[in-house]
Amino acid sequence: MNGRDGSASDERPRRAKSEAEGAVDALADALVELSHRLHANPEISWEEENSSRWCADLLSEGGFDVTMGVGDLPTAFEAKTGSGDLVIAICAEYDALPGVGHACGHNVIAASAVGAGLALLPLADDLGITVKVMGTPAEEGGGGKILMLDRGVFDGVHAAMMVHPAPSEMDNMPCLAVAHVEVHYTGKEAHASAFPELGINAADAQTIAQTSVGLLRQHISPNARIHGIVTHGGDAPNVVPAHTTSKWYIREETLAQLAQLQPRVERCFEAGAAATGCTYEIEEKSPPYSEMRDDLELRALYRKNAEDLGRTFMDLGGPLAQKLAGSTDMANISLAIPTIHPMLGLGCFPVSNHQPEFAAFCATPTADEAMRDGAVAMAQTVIDAATTDSVRRRLLAGQRQSA
Repeated sequence: MNGRDGSASDERPRRAKSEAEGAVDALADALVELSHRLHANPEISWEEENSSRWCADLLSEGGFDVTMGVGDLPTAFEAKTGSGDLVIAICAEYDALPGVGHACGHNVIAASAVGAGLALLPLADDLGITVKVMGTPAEEGGGGKILMLDRGVFDGVHAAMMVHPAPSEMDNMPCLAVAHVEVHYTGKEAHASAFPELGINAADAQTIAQTSVGLLRQHISPNARIHGIVTHGGDAPNVVPAHTTSKWYIREETLAQLAQLQPRVERCFEAGAAATGCTYEIEEKSPPYSEMRDDLELRALYRKNAEDLGRTFMDLGGPLAQKLAGSTDMANISLAIPTIHPMLGLGCFPVSNHQPEFAAFCATPTADEAMRDGAVAMAQTVIDAATTDSVRRRLLAGQRQSA
């Protein structure tokens, strides 16, 4: 199909972009209502029954063909429209964090994805594309996208994208690979005063493991991270704890580096068991999340569209950008297909993600405007990909343009 590298003029994509922006604005009340409803009713990983249904219902009402429970995941969905050969996925996240609700702004992510999808629905066949809005559960430590990828839900998709709120506008997410593990120690109960010598203290094992991890931190790479919480430390002060549980995130720059670091951390857990006589078990809570490899051309297209909407990007530089690094299962998608994951700035620094104050920011007019701009910019980036011959050919050929 002719595009901007061929004989066709720029008028067709310009018109389509204008129509997409108008469609998002026409849906503004419904999209804001969706974002705020998700925000007011936070559901954690794998429990997003209402959240997934509310997103899917709005897409279905707009004309998408929706399939719930894709990948054998009850709170995942695929909403599809169009019949073109170029298949683009727009990912919606909607899980909240335990205790602090939507402090990562997944309500904004979901509403932006729904808005972008609905804006593209009347344009899809003319653009020669198939649009899939993917409802992706359990980004916060569950790896929903990875399971969907492994189970074939992303088969046939040529490119994927999503947006994510943050303190500052960025065209990519600094990203670390991460392993999520849960550690269980088992000892033996005893009276903590009368017969402590009869007990095997699982809390002591946990303390030794935490101390060992603290000492290990001196000898890991500057960008690595190890952090954990104790979720069960015992039942009563006068009973020697026989069972403890803790959750840990182990992060490195790449999956290859993570594979070197994780065994060192696990030896710290082993040390707790060896010193106390406890047994222990390490449970993987999700597949490892990888490093991110953005598609540079799609990222540049998104940035231009966002700047045309008035979004202002910050050049954070290498060290500061690395300090802001988190992890996401969208990174695993980026290793499989061309992917982008831009950040929507809310202008709220020093308030940042995973704080209660950030959750409050994600239901403000500023967040609503960012959600609207993210939806428009994603839709317009899909239009660019569909109408620029070189980009379209590359995506159809399964080629990524990454650093």
